[in-house]
Amino acid sequence: MSTLEQLQTGLSEAWGTLTQGWQRLYRHAAGAITRFTQGEDPGRPGRETGLRSVGWGVLAAEVFDDDDRIVVRLEAPGMEKDDFDLQVVHDCLVIRGEKQVARERTAGHFRISECAYGRFERAIPLPDTVETGKVSARYRRGVLRIELPKSAARRRRHIRVDVG
Repeated sequence: MSTLEQLQTGLSEAWGTLTQGWQRLYRHAAGAITRFTQGEDPGRPGRETGLRSVGWGVLAAEVFDDDDRIVVRLEAPGMEKDDFDLQVVHDCLVIRGEKQVARERTAGHFRISECAYGRFERAIPLPDTVETGKVSARYRRGVLRIELPKSAARRRRHIRVDVG
């Protein structure tokens, strides 16, 4: 095998490995990657912030399912509890909000800016039917926790059977 053929084989193998890695990352993180759009400037109602840090960001979530309820935890640091709008639409929990910029200084400039700001919407598929009137949520230490009781018809029942 010539040197050129060896180089082509090596590049082909490296490209295949890289492609598999990106596909694995996409499968694991696709739901968490959320689009942020222009938000409203809190100092000037009706006007957009003009931020350059809009785009894609990560709002990682966990969905826990047990006999009686579904619990969704969403990591959303830097927000307040009133910044969220929660709805159950069909079989999805829809979380909307707006993450505001925390301006700490007025002089200087950012060297690194990886945080996303602006309006966002994230739809999380629910594994079962829930009682929408009994949903509760709390936001603490950057984590939004939503508890969704399952509909009575969908709850698992434990039945004791005597074997004779």
